[in-house]
Amino acid sequence: MTRAKLKNLLAEYGRVAIWTYFSIFALVLAGFATAIALGASVESSEGGAGTLGAAWVATKLTQPLRIGATLLLTPLVATVVRRVRRAPAPAPASPDRS
Repeated sequence: MTRAKLKNLLAEYGRVAIWTYFSIFALVLAGFATAIALGASVESSEGGAGTLGAAWVATKLTQPLRIGATLLLTPLVATVVRRVRRAPAPAPASPDRS
């Protein structure tokens, strides 16, 4: 069921769906990395690598939620992108003739 929804989403929205998914992925990964760095203890010889590895595992566990968020948010993101692209350029400011 979800696979078919994803295929339809990609067919309809293309790059917007891909950018939405990877944006959510990056935000979740950064959020977990920050949370782990600030509070959780990660046992590793390399603290940074341990933090990033633990954040990646935690992010991977949230994949079903991220896919659901992508399915929900992509139409909204596409609407915003379309509106921004169609927005007319602001008129140049007229010089002050005082």
